[in-house]
Amino acid sequence: MNTEIRQLLEGVKSGSVSVDEALLRLKSEPFDDLGYAKPDFHRALRQGAPEVIYGAGKTPEQITGIMASFKAHGQERILITRLGAEAAAVIGGKIPITYDPVSRIAYTGEMPRPDGIGNIIVATGGTSDIPVAEEAALTAQFHANLVTRLYDVGVSGLHRLLSHREDIMTASVIIAVAGMEGALASVIGGLADCPVIAVPTSVGYGASFSGLSALLSMLNSCASGVCTVNIDNGFGAGYLASMINHMEVKR
Repeated sequence: MNTEIRQLLEGVKSGSVSVDEALLRLKSEPFDDLGYAKPDFHRALRQGAPEVIYGAGKTPEQITGIMASFKAHGQERILITRLGAEAAAVIGGKIPITYDPVSRIAYTGEMPRPDGIGNIIVATGGTSDIPVAEEAALTAQFHANLVTRLYDVGVSGLHRLLSHREDIMTASVIIAVAGMEGALASVIGGLADCPVIAVPTSVGYGASFSGLSALLSMLNSCASGVCTVNIDNGFGAGYLASMINHMEVKR
């Protein structure tokens, strides 16, 4: 069940929200037309999480305009992905943001208290995969998840991964981030009893074809329960992990 809609209906049931107020929230303008963008104000009502701004290719002025539109409609927590440091400096001068240069993620407001059903692990094959892994980890944390990072635990030194067997066995979702031949996802998939989200990265030498070899390896994983997102798509992995970690029984 969508968390925001549930909270709204529970408020009506308890009397803390009037029927008219709830109706107004559901009927309010679903989006704003800025000319260059149409911010979606009903995303949280439909999907349980508000719209995220993809920063690459947008000017700082466009991003601040979208953020201002969200804020004018009551959305105080905003996530921006793939944001360059120079653009972040310009935006930060107009709207307070927290910016992480490693993942190139920026956000407004505070990280929420985790309320998922369990722990999300973000594991990398090597240190060079950390930027993509941090994009996944911060996305998951922004969406109220407890995240454990296991970095540089690739298959070239398998004992490093096996030293974290308890974490792997007790996780609710695992994100495996790796370039080169992308074997990490299959190894973790063979150990874990939870969904494994494989993230191929563009890390590797020439024949890795900018992540294509890792992508194909992960798509062809022989381990059950492994799904694969696009090359370097840490955001997609973090968002999907959050959805899995917030699943409820539908009656």
